[in-house]
Amino acid sequence: MRRLKRWLIALVALVATSGPRPEREERIVPEEAADRGAETAVIVLLLLSAAAAAGFTVLYAFDSLGNRTQLFGITLGLALAFLAAALIVLSKRLVPNEELTEEYPAEEHPEEQGEIAQLVHESGDAITRKRLMLAAGGAAGAALGAAALTPALSFGPFLDPGEGLSETPWKRGRLLVDSDGRPLRADDISTETFYTAYPLGAKRDKIGSPIVIVRLDPSALRLPPGREGWAPEGILAYSKICTHAGCAVSLYRKPKFPPVEPSRALVCPCHYSTFDPAAGAEVIYGPAGRPLPQLPLLIDDERRLRAAGNFSGPVGPAWGGVRGRDAT
Repeated sequence: MRRLKRWLIALVALVATSGPRPEREERIVPEEAADRGAETAVIVLLLLSAAAAAGFTVLYAFDSLGNRTQLFGITLGLALAFLAAALIVLSKRLVPNEELTEEYPAEEHPEEQGEIAQLVHESGDAITRKRLMLAAGGAAGAALGAAALTPALSFGPFLDPGEGLSETPWKRGRLLVDSDGRPLRADDISTETFYTAYPLGAKRDKIGSPIVIVRLDPSALRLPPGREGWAPEGILAYSKICTHAGCAVSLYRKPKFPPVEPSRALVCPCHYSTFDPAAGAEVIYGPAGRPLPQLPLLIDDERRLRAAGNFSGPVGPAWGGVRGRDAT
């Protein structure tokens, strides 16, 4: 880290110094021919660093891309690698190196301070494109700074992750399939168990993709107003993501002890939030603050289950802004 700091200070000193040079009869730093190849290499490497860092920011802004974590690592790693390469070339090819065995002079000596200023000025004589190098270094620094700050924008209002949480792949006509990609048929849905389903052709790792399917006696349904046709033949679909902390609802309670368990229920095993599927998955026990969103269903001519629309509400926990959004 100390060496990197010294290189950065040298870069700033060499390309940013301006003004009249101290009047001295003899040079302190021997004159060297300009190395334009090294200058070009430094400028190109700095611009590549800026481009890679800007790529990180762009990738972060689009959550529809696959393998984003790997791309984040590649772009940010390249940005730092290009910057390190630029500093290495600068230190090896453009910055004069000199070893002094004497001790440093005491402070507040005008003559020695003048020599230091002269050293800085003369050390940059071999660099012929200082402004271009300064611009490239500024671009690399600005892009890396933006890349470092970009993740903080996820707190909002820019790059708000809540926008993506309200999106689901469900729409009218979307076919329901099991974990093997086989369409679910109404005749295969039993009243003795529950099923996990996904939207055909959509990514299954999206928060709005997985649903649970149960079948109840149609006469036992007590769905909220407006959902009378959402459960054909008593088949109901709800989001599999618990509205408490985003865990998976993976247990189905069948009443074996009526005094204690009066009805069937969907249960999240992590914190025991319990939902009544007959009543629109309203919360009957546990820390969840709202019901599981319901997905309306329909049965096509081949007796396959399809979505009849989108969820009744936002999927997942009620973190920042989710309550105020509808599923899209």
